[in-house]
Amino acid sequence: MRVPSRSPGPQPGPAVAPAAPARRLPPATGRRPAPGRRPDLAAYRAAVAELLVEVGALADAPSTAARQVLLDQRLREPAIAAVLDATPQGFVGARETLLLEMARYQPNARSSAQDLTALVRIYLLSRIDVMWWRDTPTLLTDSQVDTSTDLVDLEWLRRRGLLAFRYQEQPVGVFGRGLRAVGRRLRPDATPRTAGLRFRRARREIVALLNDIGRQFALACPPGTPPLWATSLARSAEHQYRLRRLGYAAMVPSGHCLGWAADVEVAWYQRFGVRDTLTELLLARQEAGEINVVDEGQAWHICLAPDARRRFRRAYEAEMGV
Repeated sequence: MRVPSRSPGPQPGPAVAPAAPARRLPPATGRRPAPGRRPDLAAYRAAVAELLVEVGALADAPSTAARQVLLDQRLREPAIAAVLDATPQGFVGARETLLLEMARYQPNARSSAQDLTALVRIYLLSRIDVMWWRDTPTLLTDSQVDTSTDLVDLEWLRRRGLLAFRYQEQPVGVFGRGLRAVGRRLRPDATPRTAGLRFRRARREIVALLNDIGRQFALACPPGTPPLWATSLARSAEHQYRLRRLGYAAMVPSGHCLGWAADVEVAWYQRFGVRDTLTELLLARQEAGEINVVDEGQAWHICLAPDARRRFRRAYEAEMGV
């Protein structure tokens, strides 16, 4: 199966001008799908995979101009252009954003994009999310996430035993962070090494999706394997930019800020021998058209497909007795 990607956002610092002007090519007008026809996501992912091989070969600093020419050409291929055209930014905006992200890129330990190839992969595959949910209003502020009636509080559900996955919240204050640090020193592998949820809120459909994945994962694993672990759910655009300033990979726009995306821990399950079990499960759901998947290294990003929304809303209502 094809392995997906990861996802970052504009890094702090001034914009860097390209070393050489890119050769401008005519748009691929006439070769793209007809209006109203859905882009072919299998073809898109295959074209992105081919592009990444070429980007990897031009990853060194002296190849900046060659990389830009390559992207200028390959992004206009019908399979890729069709998806970028359908995002809120359109083809031109998506292309310019990617070039700016690459110009500003600085590798760091916090970012899931460990090199330029990962950055391109994360950005392009995450555009499927924003294409799918382009008409969904963005959660702009922390307050909107905390008060949105489209989101439910996970803690209320957890206390009633209604969740088939785990999470942990970010510690509050110096004392809370100190306790977390002590716990990690005493039991370093007891939980995933993640900052935790800033917002413990999610759309009902995402709760049902994670519950469904969690149950399937549990059935596929040996007894004693820890449950599925969610590391990020809905978050605000305000918080997304906060993460970018700290050096995290946080793309803009993002499925997280639309409420339709979540991140699940993957790397931690290697110690239990079930990492591949989880990744294969996620990729199978992508093949079935249920989710979009982006490999971000330690965690994998997933986004619910619009076609699956009604089914998971009904599942949530059935599970919660709504």
